[in-house]
Amino acid sequence: MTAVAVGIRRARDTLQRSRFEDQHMDNGIPSPPIPANEPIRTYAPGTPERERLESRLQSMLTEEIEIPAIIGGRELHTGTTGTVVCPHQHGHRLATYERCAAPEVEQAIAAAGAAWPAWAAMPWRERFAIFLRAADLLAGSWRATLNAATMLGQSKTVHEAEIDAACELIDFWRFNPHYLSRVYAEQPGSAPGVWNVADYRPLEGFVLAITPFNFTSIAGNLPTAPALAGNTVLWKPASTSLLSSWYIMKLLEEAGLPPGVVNFLPGSGPDVGEPVLASRELAGIHFTGSTATFQHLWRVIGDRIDSYRTYPRIVGETGGKNFVFVHPSASVPALVTALVRGAFEYQGQKCSAASRAYVPASLWPAVRQELEAMLSRVKMGSPTDFGNFMAAVIDEASFRNIAGYLERAASSSEYELVHGGGSD
Repeated sequence: MTAVAVGIRRARDTLQRSRFEDQHMDNGIPSPPIPANEPIRTYAPGTPERERLESRLQSMLTEEIEIPAIIGGRELHTGTTGTVVCPHQHGHRLATYERCAAPEVEQAIAAAGAAWPAWAAMPWRERFAIFLRAADLLAGSWRATLNAATMLGQSKTVHEAEIDAACELIDFWRFNPHYLSRVYAEQPGSAPGVWNVADYRPLEGFVLAITPFNFTSIAGNLPTAPALAGNTVLWKPASTSLLSSWYIMKLLEEAGLPPGVVNFLPGSGPDVGEPVLASRELAGIHFTGSTATFQHLWRVIGDRIDSYRTYPRIVGETGGKNFVFVHPSASVPALVTALVRGAFEYQGQKCSAASRAYVPASLWPAVRQELEAMLSRVKMGSPTDFGNFMAAVIDEASFRNIAGYLERAASSSEYELVHGGGSD
């Protein structure tokens, strides 16, 4: 057979395959990869991950970036700006950011609406692939960047940043497709001669994602979980965690997220939130933050319920007070380790933080002695020193709130201050 004949035959085979693919729908039912928890890296001296992270920390400390809004895939400058600083070094500016308000919200709502038809119609496995790709990027080339941004912008130690900004967000982006595929697979039974099918449609409108400062992983999850299911999103990140949120947005763009699916709107809560709540197209809220803010959102939506196109779905997590209840049989060393880590990791700025403990009188002398000994070895300072266990609280308002509790305890006859109690 001549080379020309071979070429004609291959072209004919390709044409036949093309016609077959055009005339036959894809009937495969794929399953996303089975997820596993991302391994936590040690950042021990001399390890490659430590060298990469220390290098990225130094480069971020020598630059001051601009953080614009991103609406419909375009960067937008509003002319009104704020600053991003290190909580542990107030005078060091990491970035300036654009403050959004009603005009930018209106543009973002229009961009989300324009992106909705194609995104909602995209085959679910193609949507899933974008976030699985984002997970792989974060596990690889983006890991040092997001960890460094979290350490500098939110004053997290290297361990706290690694388990949050890297491992937990990677897990969200890998486990969410796995679990959503199981939701899609949950189908009703069919009687003879009948096919019963449940179609999980995205909401008609946009979802507002309001994210907190204390977990980079939650900042990445709240806008992307609704997007994974075919929704378009307006993302209002916390102003005190904008550096890491900005890099999440850029990572998602590199992963292939189409323009307008997630619209990035830095700014104050009222400036962004109030015009969003006034929109007829509001279809849902995904929220983590204070109880007072969530109650306000719920109240406003309830008062305006007849003005919305559909009933907005409201999903929220708020703060609380966790306690440790100690049994007399408890191991004192294990208990003390759990109390110190539970109460003081990330300066106690977690909804899961241990804020009080109920200890049997029979154990208290030994517990108190070991607690004081362990706390006396806790180092506090800049997260760029990998030997520090604690860094700074997030901002001045948080500092003054906590300092007020310490002052009240020290001046009251109801309390006995047994260790520490100072502030700087």
